[in-house]
Amino acid sequence: MIDAKAIVTIDGPSGAGKSTISRGLAARLHFTYLDTGAMYRAVGLALTRQGIDLADTDAIKKCLETIELDLVPNGDDDVRVLLNGEDVSQTIRTPEMGMVASRVSANPLVREKLTFLQRQLGEKGGIVAEGRDMGTVVFPKAFRKFFLNASAEERARRRQAQLAEKGQSVDYQEILDQISKRDYDDSRRQLAPLKPADDAIIVDSSSMDPEAVIACMLASIAKSDR
Repeated sequence: MIDAKAIVTIDGPSGAGKSTISRGLAARLHFTYLDTGAMYRAVGLALTRQGIDLADTDAIKKCLETIELDLVPNGDDDVRVLLNGEDVSQTIRTPEMGMVASRVSANPLVREKLTFLQRQLGEKGGIVAEGRDMGTVVFPKAFRKFFLNASAEERARRRQAQLAEKGQSVDYQEILDQISKRDYDDSRRQLAPLKPADDAIIVDSSSMDPEAVIACMLASIAKSDR
């Protein structure tokens, strides 16, 4: 069996299913799910609420000094995100906050603070960490690294369906345009650009359901653990 203190990373673009797969894989491995994307969204929310310009280094630094982030298990393989004690789990899950998170994640001060916090959370091991630079920057020595992808069209379809389940009506083309722009921004930023780690296993989930993806990853982990 895989070492109980091992770290598994799942990177990939927005909408590829990282959160669903990471929660499921963590549950199967009896590991903790580390939702790093939620951490960036929460910081983005804090900066937005204070009306801070991302070019204002001093204001960002002061804001980061006052931010307290907690990821709390909620009992169903997911986590609640607390920003200074406030549950912002739902507030940060909008397409708009996703775009804000993309811009915020390119800021060196934000990345430095959150990378430090993520490594602190990972010190005990036994985690499945999902994000965009988990295998390349945050946990480069992880036991197993995956890069989960799907076509932009499929990711937009999934996102539209998720929002519809919550009673939100969003135009498909609008979501597709947001995803395409975020892909472009994330892959071309100078600081920790979105890309697979050299030793990552690339999984395309475009035509796979979550259980099939998890099974594929579990098989890879079992093989590498021999």
